[in-house]
Amino acid sequence: MDNNSPYLHPQYETLSRDELKALQLERLKKTVKHCMNSEFYRKRFANAGLSPDDIRSLDDLRKIPFTTKQDLRDTYPFGMASVPLPQCVRLHSSSGTTGNPTVILHTQRDLDEWANAVARCLWMVGLRPDDVFQNSSGYGMFTGGLGFQYGAERLGALTVPAAAGNSLRQIKFIKDFGTTAIHAVPSYVTRLYEVMQQEGVDPRRDTKLKVLAIGAEPHSEEQRRRIEQMLGVKAYNSFGMSEMCGPGVGFECKEQNGLHFWEDYYIVEIINPETLEPVADGEIGELVLTTLNREAMPLLRYRTRDLTRVLGHSCPCGRNHIRLDRMRGRSDDMIVLRGVNIFPIQIETILMQFKELASNYLITLTTDADNDNMTVEVELEELFTDDYQRLVALEKEIKHRLKDEILLTPHVRLVPKGTLPVSEGKAVRVVDKRKVYQ
Repeated sequence: MDNNSPYLHPQYETLSRDELKALQLERLKKTVKHCMNSEFYRKRFANAGLSPDDIRSLDDLRKIPFTTKQDLRDTYPFGMASVPLPQCVRLHSSSGTTGNPTVILHTQRDLDEWANAVARCLWMVGLRPDDVFQNSSGYGMFTGGLGFQYGAERLGALTVPAAAGNSLRQIKFIKDFGTTAIHAVPSYVTRLYEVMQQEGVDPRRDTKLKVLAIGAEPHSEEQRRRIEQMLGVKAYNSFGMSEMCGPGVGFECKEQNGLHFWEDYYIVEIINPETLEPVADGEIGELVLTTLNREAMPLLRYRTRDLTRVLGHSCPCGRNHIRLDRMRGRSDDMIVLRGVNIFPIQIETILMQFKELASNYLITLTTDADNDNMTVEVELEELFTDDYQRLVALEKEIKHRLKDEILLTPHVRLVPKGTLPVSEGKAVRVVDKRKVYQ
């Protein structure tokens, strides 16, 4: 391990496009054959009239049917395993509040490769063995905690498994342990900064923070820049999902010009979620991922429901792994209001452009007199109780800007800071109270 090298795994990170494709094809063929150990994929291939020998090129991947979250639920708990259960050493699972949870199995090799991928991400943004990494993320079934924990340990950093919440303790750890890097969801970072202000802690003066890894919930570029300004650090966008192991699937480099998705681990497709056909580079579509280096439970053409677009394939950092835009929301999180498709991230992007507004907001959908309406509540950075005209003008401008973006005029309520609920985990941004007519 060369601490002066910008690459933790140069043999994979610096591959040319042709070399990456050759490696992907080699691993794809091996993965498809390995999937035949899964009862689910044996039946799926048989029903499609496919054989592993039919996958001779990367283009042949499109012959394979998509895998969905419902498939994981239907085969609960272990119906998609490609190895005998005694070979597995861990599982992660979703909450399953609306039916069977999804279960993902891991062998020891899967966990080792997962740690390698996360370590690669952290190394890419400048972390080294002499750093102190504080993980302000939930542990347990949520993959963000253990994924970053083992990745930071693999890199060699001193790790602080602080877990989510308890902001006063988080701040004490940051100061006392000399924390240089933190992982947290964006909404919690904002809360952490508010507590720092209350306690008279200046993150620039009183801490050694330099790097922040953010992810797990959609956030706008404006939100990221605001977080960077608050803490005086560089905030790098992270992408992961439990079906693909967890964090470590995609990460920004120091250029902050898109998420590098590690193509030695995954094949990336962007499709139209309605037609299921590929979209052109630069066009927004649904992200589809195929695992290339998994033993216990490889997934072929998994529909993530996340919406993004291809930004490019080369980068000044020297890596040629595909670069994707930040997630624009999810195809299944889309709000349909009066026939208009709206994503919460569109609303956040507008709100974060107003310096008078804080970061916490809530979108509520209601039915009034048989008409569906949207109310956007957003906290003020400061109170204007003595300037009613300024408050009215600000509300009017926000409505105008939102209408230009989402093509509808929502109700806007400006509320004092601290009014809206604060979550220690992923922020709840949308509450749908509309009537459903059968």
